[in-house]
Amino acid sequence: MEYGKNEFTTNAALKARRDEALPAGLPSKSGVYVARAEGAELWDVEGKRYIDFIGGIGVLNVGHRHPKVVAAIKKQVDGFLHTSFGIAQYEVYVDLAEKLNKLAPGPTKKKTALFNSGAEAVENAVKFARRITGRPGVIAFEGAFHGRTLLSTTLTGKSKPYKVGFGPLVPAVYHAPYPDAFHGVTLETAKAGLNHIFKSMIPAEEVAAMIVEPVQGEGGFNPAPKEFLQHLRRVCDENGILLIADEIQSGMGRTGKMFAFEHSNVEPDMICIAKSIAAGLPLSALTGKAELMDKIAAGGMGSTYGGNPVACAAALAVLDIIEEEGLLERASEIGERVASSWRALQQGEAKGYFGDIRQVGGMIAVECVKDGDPTKPNGDLAGKIQAEARERGLIMTTAGAYAQCLRCLVPLTISNELLDEGLQIFAAATSTAIKG
Repeated sequence: MEYGKNEFTTNAALKARRDEALPAGLPSKSGVYVARAEGAELWDVEGKRYIDFIGGIGVLNVGHRHPKVVAAIKKQVDGFLHTSFGIAQYEVYVDLAEKLNKLAPGPTKKKTALFNSGAEAVENAVKFARRITGRPGVIAFEGAFHGRTLLSTTLTGKSKPYKVGFGPLVPAVYHAPYPDAFHGVTLETAKAGLNHIFKSMIPAEEVAAMIVEPVQGEGGFNPAPKEFLQHLRRVCDENGILLIADEIQSGMGRTGKMFAFEHSNVEPDMICIAKSIAAGLPLSALTGKAELMDKIAAGGMGSTYGGNPVACAAALAVLDIIEEEGLLERASEIGERVASSWRALQQGEAKGYFGDIRQVGGMIAVECVKDGDPTKPNGDLAGKIQAEARERGLIMTTAGAYAQCLRCLVPLTISNELLDEGLQIFAAATSTAIKG
């Protein structure tokens, strides 16, 4: 079938079919139906080309259909697709676990279990922490996003749309302030908020774990100061609490390090890994200190599909690509290029509209406000820029409590020429949205 040549393969026709067949609760923001993709570009069913600045929400650090990933997938498919690792084991699972154990921050020996999604990695991390410590409490942070299952929704620090009507939620989960200088949450405020939880809500000796994103994703790309992560490590060590790093969006080279925790020289007890680990195939990992991971009895871990051999083969190719193509260094180059372009807008045509630009490596966001005021989030403007950019051939998405942030998770394999073209589209979309 040739896309765009009959009434059933237009974006409008597919949207009508989607609305008839799928629940309204599933997101469908763009109205773009993709026919093919390569690198940092995709084409819809009508043949229109787009530059991809979101990469499947941080899933495509090595780009769409990287040739080495495709080759690895095809090779594995020629062998077998699935056995379930608990029934008949296979080498690619072990290979991947060994590599992740070596890449994880810190000198402590690590072990890895593989699952299907980021939320599943989070679920298992918290479940294991409760089993290991014998304690019920878990501390997460305001503005966090950890997934959409019941527990991960509870851990998420944003009420709408994630929590509305889904209660009662999981008990013994508490939210502490997360440092956010732009909105007046200082490091000292965050420390005091954590102490308040221990004083008035749950004593530290009943807390099993703290789970934290070193750079918040859905929360607006807020980076945790290294002093904050170091403080959490000390508090956890002093009170027998496990520190869980949610690196689902910030990991796999996105911030210029394999894991964002490396910027703070902090070794977490467990790391939740997903998204870009397998270049678009469903896969997640929980990598933790070996002595802790081995405290879960045989049969206490498992997953029918977790560590699927085809996904593992893709993940091994991803790790090779990150090293061979220097994508850690490239992440920082891309981040500086995007942030520089956006700061020029902030100081020029978007002055008073772009309140803050946050960048850690290739993880960048701009926050839209009214009148330069951090207390006046401007989700309407962010939405207009997003829509205008899409019309001009640039795919983006929003973040933040009020969808007021525009974020960039462009594939790290993008060329400077294509990146600059995307930035020019963004600038033109911004100009139109402001004037309109």
